[in-house]
Amino acid sequence: MKAIGESLPSTFTTETARAHGVHPRDLYAWRDAGQVVELSRGVFRRADAPPASYPDVLAVAYRSPRAIVCCVSAAALHELTDEMPPAVQIAVPKRSHAPVIDYPPVTVFRFEETTFELGLSSFEAGPGEAVRIYDAARTVVDLMRFRRRLGEPIAHTALNRYLSSLGARPAMLLEYAEALGTFGPVRAALDVASAR
Repeated sequence: MKAIGESLPSTFTTETARAHGVHPRDLYAWRDAGQVVELSRGVFRRADAPPASYPDVLAVAYRSPRAIVCCVSAAALHELTDEMPPAVQIAVPKRSHAPVIDYPPVTVFRFEETTFELGLSSFEAGPGEAVRIYDAARTVVDLMRFRRRLGEPIAHTALNRYLSSLGARPAMLLEYAEALGTFGPVRAALDVASAR
């Protein structure tokens, strides 16, 4: 069995391993020996790598690089909710192919292409490994847009936590809400929250 080379990154795909001259036979032998961990089909992490804070999110990002972490998953990462969704929630452009990922569980939202990258940010899912995510303001607006599907309490908790956080920008919420076609509900929720 070939030894794991230093050139392989902490998290990598089968394709990356092949590009580094690793035969699939060696890759699966490493997995069976515990030298790499399979995070998802075709996505591996070196056992000697520093632990990833969010391995499920990292695995999904490698399986669907264009996807953006959204809704309750993004709210949990921004500490806008205590809810933990049973599946990683990601957004993909409306006309693109939705990824089919068995593990970790994934919920796919289809967003308009014209506003798909509005509020795009990133966070570190593992040391030095950035994953695409919507910023806190966009996350709040998306939760308001999907409040009937995801729950009014989650949306209002996220809004209140966002407003009480350092650097909160209510004007940005309204700007995003207007671009995403949910200005009225966001404006009403802001009025209620500021009246308290």
